[in-house]
Order: sequence, then structure tokens, then C-alpha cells
Amino acid sequence: MELHMGLPPGFKFLNLTKTSQRSLQFYQTTVVIITFSAYACFHASRKPPSIVKSVLGPGISSPELINTSISIENAGSNNTSGGWAPFDGIRGTHRLGELDLAFLSMYSLGMYWAGHIGDRIDLRLFLTLGMLGSGLFTIMFGLGYWLKIHSFAYFLAIQMISGLFQSTGWPSVVAVMGNWFGKSKRGLIMGIWNAHTSFGNIFGSLIASAVLHYGWGWSFVLPGISISLVGFLVLFFLVVCPEDVGFSSSSQSSEIGLYRIDSKLSNGNVSEDSEMKKEMAMDDGSVRIIVGTEGEEEGLLDPSKLPEVPIAIGFIDAWRLPGVAPYAFCLFFSKLVAYTFLYWLPFYIRHTAVAGSHLSDRAAGILSTIFDMGGVFGGILAGYISDRIGARAMTSVAFFFFSIPSLILYRIYGGYSMHTNIGLMFISGLLVNGPYSLITTAVAADLGTQSSIKGNSRALATVTAIIDGTGSVGAALGPLLTGYISSRGWNGVFAMLILAILLASLFLMRIAREEVLSKMRGSIPVEQN
Repeated sequence: MELHMGLPPGFKFLNLTKTSQRSLQFYQTTVVIITFSAYACFHASRKPPSIVKSVLGPGISSPELINTSISIENAGSNNTSGGWAPFDGIRGTHRLGELDLAFLSMYSLGMYWAGHIGDRIDLRLFLTLGMLGSGLFTIMFGLGYWLKIHSFAYFLAIQMISGLFQSTGWPSVVAVMGNWFGKSKRGLIMGIWNAHTSFGNIFGSLIASAVLHYGWGWSFVLPGISISLVGFLVLFFLVVCPEDVGFSSSSQSSEIGLYRIDSKLSNGNVSEDSEMKKEMAMDDGSVRIIVGTEGEEEGLLDPSKLPEVPIAIGFIDAWRLPGVAPYAFCLFFSKLVAYTFLYWLPFYIRHTAVAGSHLSDRAAGILSTIFDMGGVFGGILAGYISDRIGARAMTSVAFFFFSIPSLILYRIYGGYSMHTNIGLMFISGLLVNGPYSLITTAVAADLGTQSSIKGNSRALATVTAIIDGTGSVGAALGPLLTGYISSRGWNGVFAMLILAILLASLFLMRIAREEVLSKMRGSIPVEQN
């Protein structure tokens, strides 16, 4: 059953309840801004654990690291590498990896249920609940600093519950975006929109690093407050569906666009002798009649020709949709790589010499944002290329193949100088995050509204949850393995990342081959099968 909740309370309070006062572009813009801000805050609240790893965990102890610590800025940063029990012992990195596993395991488990639930309830309320819960438990993790908590069970439980709340975010924002935007330029639009991931990582890194020398608890409290505040913005101003404000949905209007459907009847002037109009009238006086093109008379459609109300698709049926399983397992390995960098890159930079010197905890956190800056351009570039050539899998595979030599070069030459470190980190972020961004946005939206389910947008959150939920299992595995492998050296970690990239590309080979053959025949399939 499809839910239409009408205007959010914020618009009603501002006396903007008459949809004729605002255009389609106005609502699309507000949806983009609000969903962008919401998911950027989700990622910002995930970033503190990676920033404080070098503070919580064991300090630099290998012989070549002694007496070599230096900061990008020569002042304003206290040495905070003393460790925090229970993460400061010889198994400190293992326990930090287990925290990542706890969070991401519950995140991936919750993702499957979140998509299933999200297709059946009001996404605005569902997303708000997830943001407020995420903010609360992010703050509770930081409170461990002032309360002098040294219980591993406490931090483990906080991360597990936080992972469940965080899982509500992605299916919700992608479903809302899919409701408002059609397929024609979805790759580019969502590639730009998906920059929220990298912007959130950058914001989270900068704010967590900036306050780290005041105490690592602040690195959690401030992002927790930020996501809670934006959660209220979602509650009061997010419009989930075009129908809520008098426009037809993107799936129903396809490439024609969205247009108003309630002009003359917005005041509830429905003639009593029109049974069809009476049945279609909404409580607020608007009339939900979908028209094929602008100019058709409203309210005169044959009832037999009216579109069927879309029904939410089942979980197993969503797995059986063409393309869902290959892309889901591809994202398993792609997200393993991306989240290993997300959770361990600041720690790696802190413990790896650059030009013969080691950066402070704060400087390492700031420098790690270069990877996310590359990810912003990677997501946009992958979306643009896939739109231009009409082939999502070909684009993803190309990015995967080029990312392998970039990671090898970063490992070998990243410590040569600060300039080479920044350049190679930027390129690696661009190539690693490009296909990850493309698959989680444009591909998921394409698969969730493909013709085999008649463009049913009620499958969108479920399909998105399956793809990103499966990817999140890999995201949980990567940081955990890194915690164990890194204790024996970082070469093993990079070997694991390269193997994961190869496996990710293998899952898309059949689809990419079909795209190449279709391209040679002069046409590309509408769906990414």
C-alpha cells in the first residue's frame, strides 16, 4: 500500500500549503539539499572512530618510528597517543577492528530490514528516527571519555545499536531521490548528489580532528549533535513523494517529467454527481489524477485507464530482479575497499612515514580528507561517463582496473614526499569511490525501477537495501581483517584490497560483456541486466 502523507509540518507552518505557489524545481531542490545534508551527516557521524583510532589504540612503537613524530602545523596540537584502555594493549588494533565489525555487521543486517520497512511506512518519519537515534548513540560513545569508561562491552554495545539506526539512512534517501528524478540523467545527477558521502567524511574528519586535542570525546559529541539537528530539518521539511504536493511520480511520467495534477480542484470543489472525482479527492482537497502529458483535461480519464497503485515488492522477489545479485556481490568487495580506507586511512597515515617523518594524530586526520576529495570527483565522473556511454557496468569495471595500479603506486611511493602522497591519495580516492558511488546510487535506482516491475518505485528502497546491505557485509569484513593483518605489516592489507577489487570486477564481467555487445549492435539495454 502506497502512503501519501501530504506536506511536512514545516511547509504548513510557513503557510506554503498551496502547491500552486511553488514549482516542481523548488521541491526537487529542497529534496536534493535535505537528503544531501542528511546523508552527509550520517557519514560525518561514522568518521570519528577512524580519527580517534590512533589516540585510543597503541602508540607508535616500531624502531623506525621513534623520535620522528611531526605535525603539518608545528603548534596547536597536543600529543594524545597514550592510548585508552581497553584499546591500548598489544591487542588494541584487534579490538578496534572488532568495534568496526560490530557496527558494520549490525548496519548490514539492519539495511535489509530498513529497505523492507521503508517501502511500507512514511520515509520522512523513518529517516528522522534513524538520524536522532544515530546522534544519540554517537554522543554516548563520546561520553565514555568524561565518564572514564574502559569497558569494551560498553563501546561494543554502543556501536551495535548505532549501526542499526544508521541503516535507516541509505534506503530512505535513495528512495526519496528515485521518487523525484527520472532515468534520463540519473547517473550524473546522483553522481553529483552522492558527493554527500565524501563531503560527510571530510566534514566528520575535519571537525573530529579539530577538537581532538580537547579530548577525544568531543570528536563524537559534535557530529552527534549535527546529525540530530539535521534530523529535525528532515522531520519538518522533507517531501517524500511528488504526489504529496500535487505532481505525478517520476516513474509514472518517465522521461516526460513531473507536472501538476490538482489545479482547478485544489480548493475541494468536486461536483457531487461525479463519483470518480469524489473517490479520487484527497483529504486536503487536492485530486490525485495522473495525466500523460500537459494539457489533458483533468478528471475526465477513463477509470480503467488510471494507473494501478504500486505494491511493495517482496524481499526474495527483489533478489530475483535482473542485475540485482551481480551488483550486490560486486558492491560487497567494492565497499570492503572503500570502508577499509574510511576506517583505517588516518591510522595508516599516522603510522607510515611521509618524507621520513610521521604526522600527528590531528594532521593525519586532516590529510586523509584528500582521499574523500578524490571520491567526490570520482562519483561525478563515473556518473557522467555512464550516462554518456549508457553502460554502468563497463564504467565500473574500467574504474576498478585503473584503481589497482593506483593503490600499488600509493603504497610504494606515497611516503616519498607530501606532494606525491597527496596526488596518489587523490587518484586512489577517485578510482576507488567512483564505482562504489555509481552502484549505490544510479545503478540501485535503475534496478529498483526497471521495466520488469513496470517502474514500480515501491521496490526502490528494497532493492537499494539489498545492494547496499550486501555491500555493508563486505564493509564490515574489510576493517576487521585490516585490524589483524596490519599488525603484521601494511603490504598484506594492500594485497587484500587489490584482491577485493579484482573479485568486484569479475561479478560485473557478464553484464559489461552484454553492454559491449549491445554497443556494437548500436543499442544499449534500458536496464543494466
